[in-house]
Amino acid sequence: MSFLEALFLGLVEGFTEFLPISSTGHLLLAQRSLGIERGDASDAWAIVMQAGAIVAVLALYPARCKQALAGILGRDEEGRALSVNLMVAFIPAAILGLLAGDFIPVDLGPVAWAWLGGGVVMLVFARKMRPEAGGRDLKLLSLSGALGVGVFQCAAFLPGTSRSLATILGGVLVGLSIAAAVEFSFLLGLVTVLAASLYKGWGAHEVLFSEYSIGVMLTGAVAAFLSAALTMRWLVSWIQTRGLEAFAWYRVTLGVAVLAWMEGSS
Repeated sequence: MSFLEALFLGLVEGFTEFLPISSTGHLLLAQRSLGIERGDASDAWAIVMQAGAIVAVLALYPARCKQALAGILGRDEEGRALSVNLMVAFIPAAILGLLAGDFIPVDLGPVAWAWLGGGVVMLVFARKMRPEAGGRDLKLLSLSGALGVGVFQCAAFLPGTSRSLATILGGVLVGLSIAAAVEFSFLLGLVTVLAASLYKGWGAHEVLFSEYSIGVMLTGAVAAFLSAALTMRWLVSWIQTRGLEAFAWYRVTLGVAVLAWMEGSS
């Protein structure tokens, strides 16, 4: 893989990781456009870029992350509640990932249908995901609510669904405001994706270092980190005055376009 390809794929991963449009689907489409077939090497490469993107949460929410850490150490009561909620929300995906993570196929056809279906779901719940819909602050999230978000996160195991979509929608449906749901989605992503990257990365380290140079991996990871940080800041600003309908229509349009392209090229 060239440095330009690594840069391109890193940007794709970073720009799509936290938006409700599926980074997995976009990365698969980008790899297909570059002629990169899915396999152990490309899967391992995705782990590197995901890890780079997810660390951007630390740059956007340093105070929240410090608060959660202080809570774990017993020094902050609100931080303790936040860290407990994050762990509770993480458990369903951790269990499902250990049981079925390696048995879920990733292919462009199902991803396109997931883009389309997810867009329709977003349109159905569009009013609930607008700032004027109201909702509770993150500090008022209950354990049952956190578990509910965690159960919703499991939908993201279907490629193309989007972890961000599942957790943001889950947060809104358990009573959080759209701003609080987005923030919890980001923080939960830090826990979930980082844990998955470490777990999968250890099993794929031989493939990684045999297929890619350190420079190429760093290029992809840094590009993913920077683009993810910019995207997160933009999304936080966007949801202050707008809902997520634009992303719903984007998903529907992309899903239809990819299905038509696949039909035409078959």
